[in-house]
Amino acid sequence: MRVFIVEDEFAAQANLRRLLTSNFTDIEIVGVADSVYAAVLWLQHNEADLIFMDVELSDGVCFEIFQQIDVTAKVVITTAYDNYAIKAFRVNSIDYLLKPIDTEQLAAAVAKCRKNEEQMPTGAMFRPLYTDTKHETYKQRFIVRLGDQIRIIKVEDIAYFISKDKTTYLVTTQDKRYIVDFSLDVIETKLDPAQFFRTSRQCIANINAIKLVNRHFSGRLKLQLVPPTEDDVFVSRVRTSDFMHWINQ
Repeated sequence: MRVFIVEDEFAAQANLRRLLTSNFTDIEIVGVADSVYAAVLWLQHNEADLIFMDVELSDGVCFEIFQQIDVTAKVVITTAYDNYAIKAFRVNSIDYLLKPIDTEQLAAAVAKCRKNEEQMPTGAMFRPLYTDTKHETYKQRFIVRLGDQIRIIKVEDIAYFISKDKTTYLVTTQDKRYIVDFSLDVIETKLDPAQFFRTSRQCIANINAIKLVNRHFSGRLKLQLVPPTEDDVFVSRVRTSDFMHWINQ
């Protein structure tokens, strides 16, 4: 059985590879992609019998793939979300595996594909979900690397993101700083806007990290964040009105 994995988190990708190769001798992993773009490109030139597909990818949500290309393979969604997305899958009879993936559930999904059940969803069944989920799928965690180590940082443990000298840093509530691969422009699209706000071109702040807001003589707002920042953090003039509305929700 040819399996294609669409997953943007290295640890989750490696775990799924391990589970598949160690439990199913007849499975061949024929490809891996970490983005909508890479998945579409691969599917344009290759085929698979079964696709394991994460909801949230580095450049969008997986349902965008089905808007761009016809997918005839069987599809199983892998997701860390246990709220609205699961409801959508159940309503539409979509198979999904909740992360961390359970070996028994994985075996059931593979067995279902082997039986070639007509009820097992293919790409066409996912198109309606794109509209339902594209505005509500937010990142739950970030993977950071320290040498050979990989650490998982939950979103609720992030105080803010800072861009400095063309490098993006994630700063935790415990004042730990990590380099992340995404730009602030990309990160902004992945975060819940009720929880995080893009104060300027250099900062995205968690509402819980804002200790004090001061009006600056320039008309901007100066923020005091926790943990403290190395440089002053301002809300740009053009964002002041939106910021005040955001903190008053």
